[in-house]
Parts: sequence; structure tokens; C-alpha cells
Amino acid sequence: MPNANIKQSIKVILGVCLVCSFFVSTAAVWLNSIQQQNRRLDRIGNILSVAGLAGHRKNIEQIYRDRIVPVMIDLASGERVEPRRFDDVLNIENFDIETLASDSDYGVAIPPEQDIAKIKRRPRYMVVYLVKKDNRFDQVILPVYGKGLWSTMYGFLALNNDLNTIAGITFYQHGETPGLGGEIENPKWQQSWRGKRAFNSAGEVIIEVVRGEVEANSPDAKHQIDSLSGATLTSRGVDNLIHYWLGEHGYGPLLDRLRQGSLADLTAAGKQE
Repeated sequence: MPNANIKQSIKVILGVCLVCSFFVSTAAVWLNSIQQQNRRLDRIGNILSVAGLAGHRKNIEQIYRDRIVPVMIDLASGERVEPRRFDDVLNIENFDIETLASDSDYGVAIPPEQDIAKIKRRPRYMVVYLVKKDNRFDQVILPVYGKGLWSTMYGFLALNNDLNTIAGITFYQHGETPGLGGEIENPKWQQSWRGKRAFNSAGEVIIEVVRGEVEANSPDAKHQIDSLSGATLTSRGVDNLIHYWLGEHGYGPLLDRLRQGSLADLTAAGKQE
């Protein structure tokens, strides 16, 4: 009897495990499309937010279609790339930075001396977003990411069409400490970036997150941002990632091309790969 009970118990346990795993697997597959859609809506919401176009959830997709033009670029050259001949990994509507950065074909390793954002790898291509206003392109939105204290912080930085004035910043994914580094999501702190200068007359990146508070009467206040209270390493991480992505190893080649033309040039037919 004892041996029979043990065998019976094992059979029951295995049966319960099998049934539970079936339901968990089915739920994961069934919810995957919903999760992907929610991630897409979250990304769209953040793009609209950094552009100052945030609307109700029920119409954000319409606002996105009407006002935003996504464009894929080659980071090394700053040239537009037509994605239609690429495989499914390069999908302009479901562009995944982490997947491409880790891919042996579509990602590149960053030399340590250049890696101030501490991300180790980046995609060869990125999708940037042009914002339409009154039948012209008013802003360019640049995806940015880099290491904070505990996590990799992912966000968007928007530049006005002068390619110097910051129109907005937002972070949509991170694991920083709530109430400290997590304040990168604070609307008040994000608002403080609007109108700041990103570059000097020589095209050098001068926007910076300073220690403590910005001196309002200082001539440097036009390109300085208050650090986050009690979050020195997160603040430094934000400063580093902004300098990396606005610099020559990030969007520098793209911005140089745009300074010689206009945002509208990016909507022209791109090169074929």
C-alpha cells in the first residue's frame, strides 16, 4: 500500500504539472499579441509625449499616423535606408533596439574608449521620427539609451528643426530606484529640458546634467539641467547617454547631414541595401 500510494501521488503530481504547464503555455501564447500591442502603444505614447502631442489612448494611433513619420537610418553615415528589402529582423514599425544590438549582423560592438553610455553594443541602424506641423517637419525624435545605476535606461530625445533646441525628453523603460533615479520619469524634471541648447556654435555637445541645481543667472544655464536629488549615478548616466547619442558615434553623422539640408530631406527615397 505505501509503495502504491507513492506511485499514485507521483502520477497525480505529474498530471497536475502537465495540465498547469498546458494552461500556462496557452496563456503565454494567447497573451503575446496583446503584450506586443501594449508595448507598441506605450512606445507610440512616449513618442507623442516627447513631441508634445500626447492625447487620449483611444486616438493616439491616429495622431501618430497623422503627425509622425518614422525613418530608418544608417548610424555610421547618417543616410536614410529603405527597409523593405531587409529580412523581418529590421521592421520599422516594431523596431527593437535590444534585439538588433545583440545581433551579429545588425549590431556592432562599441570600443571601450567610446562607450561613455556603457551599452557595449548598438544597432547599425536606428529608426528616428519626424514630427509634422503645418505641412512641414518641425522636430526630429531620436531614440536614446544608456546605463544608469541599476539598469539600462531607454528613452526619446526631441530636437526642434533648428537641430539645437531640445523640444523634450522622456524615458519609457528603466529599473532605477523609485523616488530617486526613477524621477527621470517626473514630468517636472522632463519639462526642464525643453528649450535648452544641445550644441554650441562649433557643433559640440554642451547640454549637461550638472551636480545640484542650475544657477539661474549663470550664462551656462541655457544648456544645463538640474541633477536628480539623491541619484548622482543615474543623473550621470543620463548625461553620458545624451552625450554619446548626440556625438559623433551616435546621431552625429545624421545631424551633420541635416544641418546641410533639412528634415524634409530624410523623407526622400533612401538607398537600397
